[in-house]
Amino acid sequence: ERITQTVEITKHVVDIEEKGVKLRLTIVDTPGFGDAVNNTECWKPVADYIDQQFEQYFRDESGLNRKNIQDNRVHCCIYFISPFGHGLRPLDVEFMRALHQRVNIVPVLAKADTLTPTEVERMKTKIREEIDHYGIRIYQFPECDSDEDEEFKLQDQALK
Repeated sequence: ERITQTVEITKHVVDIEEKGVKLRLTIVDTPGFGDAVNNTECWKPVADYIDQQFEQYFRDESGLNRKNIQDNRVHCCIYFISPFGHGLRPLDVEFMRALHQRVNIVPVLAKADTLTPTEVERMKTKIREEIDHYGIRIYQFPECDSDEDEEFKLQDQALK
Protein backbone atom coordinates (compact mmCIF):
# COMPACT_ATOMS: atom_id res chain seq x y z
CA GLU A 1 0.00 0.00 0.00
CA ARG A 2 1.35 3.39 -0.95
CA ILE A 3 2.17 5.75 1.91
CA THR A 4 0.88 9.27 1.44
CA GLN A 5 3.57 11.89 1.71
CA THR A 6 2.99 15.08 3.67
CA VAL A 7 5.04 18.08 4.62
CA GLU A 8 3.83 18.33 8.18
CA ILE A 9 6.32 18.21 11.04
CA THR A 10 6.09 15.04 13.13
CA LYS A 11 7.83 14.28 16.41
CA HIS A 12 8.98 10.85 17.55
CA VAL A 13 10.25 10.46 21.13
CA VAL A 14 12.53 7.59 22.13
CA ASP A 15 13.96 6.88 25.59
CA ILE A 16 17.48 5.49 25.39
CA GLU A 17 19.55 4.01 28.19
CA GLU A 18 23.18 3.07 27.74
CA LYS A 19 25.59 2.20 30.56
CA GLY A 20 23.22 3.67 33.13
CA VAL A 21 22.82 6.99 31.29
CA LYS A 22 19.23 7.81 30.39
CA LEU A 23 18.52 10.04 27.42
CA ARG A 24 15.30 11.16 25.81
CA LEU A 25 15.83 11.60 22.09
CA THR A 26 13.28 13.48 20.04
CA ILE A 27 13.39 13.06 16.27
CA VAL A 28 11.58 15.79 14.36
CA ASP A 29 10.76 14.53 10.88
CA THR A 30 9.77 16.65 7.88
CA PRO A 31 8.78 14.11 5.22
CA GLY A 32 8.00 15.50 1.81
CA PHE A 33 9.94 18.71 2.33
CA GLY A 34 10.77 20.25 -1.04
CA ASP A 35 8.60 17.86 -3.06
CA ALA A 36 5.97 20.41 -4.06
CA VAL A 37 5.78 22.11 -7.43
CA ASN A 38 6.21 25.54 -5.82
CA ASN A 39 8.78 25.40 -3.01
CA THR A 40 8.90 29.13 -2.29
CA GLU A 41 9.79 29.53 1.38
CA CYS A 42 8.86 25.91 2.09
CA TRP A 43 11.58 25.92 4.77
CA LYS A 44 9.65 28.54 6.77
CA PRO A 45 7.54 26.05 8.79
CA VAL A 46 10.73 24.27 9.85
CA ALA A 47 12.40 27.55 10.86
CA ASP A 48 9.25 28.64 12.72
CA TYR A 49 9.12 25.30 14.56
CA ILE A 50 12.76 25.65 15.68
CA ASP A 51 12.12 29.22 16.85
CA GLN A 52 8.98 28.16 18.74
CA GLN A 53 10.87 25.44 20.61
CA PHE A 54 13.58 27.91 21.68
CA GLU A 55 10.98 30.47 22.76
CA GLN A 56 9.09 27.86 24.79
CA TYR A 57 12.29 26.76 26.55
CA PHE A 58 13.19 30.40 27.28
CA ARG A 59 9.71 31.02 28.75
CA ASP A 60 10.00 27.89 30.91
CA GLU A 61 13.49 28.89 32.10
CA SER A 62 12.24 32.39 32.96
CA GLY A 63 9.32 31.07 34.99
CA LEU A 64 9.11 30.41 38.71
CA ASN A 65 8.76 26.63 38.58
CA ARG A 66 11.82 25.29 36.74
CA LYS A 67 11.98 21.79 38.21
CA ASN A 68 10.25 19.86 35.44
CA ILE A 69 11.29 21.75 32.32
CA GLN A 70 11.40 19.67 29.18
CA ASP A 71 14.06 20.66 26.69
CA ASN A 72 12.40 20.35 23.28
CA ARG A 73 14.85 22.64 21.50
CA VAL A 74 16.22 21.46 18.18
CA HIS A 75 19.96 20.94 18.65
CA CYS A 76 20.88 19.40 15.33
CA CYS A 77 19.49 19.25 11.79
CA ILE A 78 20.56 16.26 9.75
CA TYR A 79 20.03 17.58 6.24
CA PHE A 80 19.79 14.90 3.55
CA ILE A 81 21.11 15.96 0.14
CA SER A 82 19.89 14.17 -2.97
CA PRO A 83 22.60 12.10 -4.66
CA PHE A 84 21.01 12.70 -8.05
CA GLY A 85 22.16 15.90 -9.68
CA HIS A 86 25.30 17.96 -9.58
CA GLY A 87 25.57 19.24 -6.02
CA LEU A 88 23.19 21.36 -4.02
CA ARG A 89 19.84 22.41 -5.39
CA PRO A 90 18.80 26.07 -4.94
CA LEU A 91 16.29 24.80 -2.38
CA ASP A 92 19.09 23.14 -0.38
CA VAL A 93 21.09 26.37 -0.35
CA GLU A 94 18.07 28.46 0.67
CA PHE A 95 17.06 26.04 3.42
CA MET A 96 20.54 25.74 4.93
CA ARG A 97 21.15 29.49 4.75
CA ALA A 98 17.86 30.08 6.56
CA LEU A 99 18.67 27.62 9.35
CA HIS A 100 22.42 27.73 9.88
CA GLN A 101 22.04 30.62 12.37
CA ARG A 102 19.42 28.67 14.34
CA VAL A 103 20.70 25.10 14.55
CA ASN A 104 23.73 22.91 13.89
CA ILE A 105 23.44 21.52 10.36
CA VAL A 106 24.98 18.17 9.46
CA PRO A 107 24.70 17.61 5.70
CA VAL A 108 24.39 13.96 4.70
CA LEU A 109 24.56 12.57 1.19
CA ALA A 110 21.36 10.53 0.96
CA LYS A 111 21.37 7.09 -0.66
CA ALA A 112 25.15 7.22 -1.05
CA ASP A 113 25.18 3.43 -1.41
CA THR A 114 23.67 3.89 -4.90
CA LEU A 115 26.85 5.66 -6.04
CA THR A 116 30.35 4.37 -6.68
CA PRO A 117 33.09 5.45 -4.23
CA THR A 118 34.47 7.83 -6.88
CA GLU A 119 31.04 9.40 -7.42
CA VAL A 120 30.56 9.78 -3.65
CA GLU A 121 33.91 11.54 -3.25
CA ARG A 122 33.23 13.82 -6.22
CA MET A 123 29.76 14.67 -4.91
CA LYS A 124 31.06 15.38 -1.40
CA THR A 125 33.78 17.63 -2.77
CA LYS A 126 31.26 19.55 -4.90
CA ILE A 127 28.87 19.93 -1.96
CA ARG A 128 31.66 21.15 0.37
CA GLU A 129 32.73 23.73 -2.25
CA GLU A 130 29.16 24.99 -2.62
CA ILE A 131 28.66 25.16 1.15
CA ASP A 132 31.81 27.29 1.41
CA HIS A 133 30.82 29.41 -1.61
CA TYR A 134 27.41 30.28 -0.16
CA GLY A 135 28.78 30.94 3.34
CA ILE A 136 26.73 28.21 4.98
CA ARG A 137 27.99 27.28 8.43
CA ILE A 138 27.72 23.57 9.05
CA TYR A 139 28.55 21.66 12.21
CA GLN A 140 32.28 21.10 12.66
CA PHE A 141 33.04 18.00 14.68
CA PRO A 142 35.40 18.81 17.55
CA GLU A 143 39.00 17.65 17.56
CA CYS A 144 39.54 14.39 19.39
CA ASP A 145 41.58 14.35 22.60
CA SER A 146 45.34 14.20 22.23
CA ASP A 147 45.54 11.10 24.44
CA GLU A 148 43.47 9.00 22.01
CA ASP A 149 45.23 6.20 20.14
CA GLU A 150 46.25 6.63 16.50
CA GLU A 151 43.56 4.29 15.17
CA PHE A 152 40.85 6.38 16.82
CA LYS A 153 42.41 9.61 15.49
CA LEU A 154 42.43 8.20 11.95
CA GLN A 155 38.83 7.08 12.28
CA ASP A 156 37.87 10.52 13.62
CA GLN A 157 39.61 12.24 10.71
CA ALA A 158 37.88 9.97 8.17
CA LEU A 159 34.47 10.79 9.66
CA LYS A 160 35.16 14.51 9.44
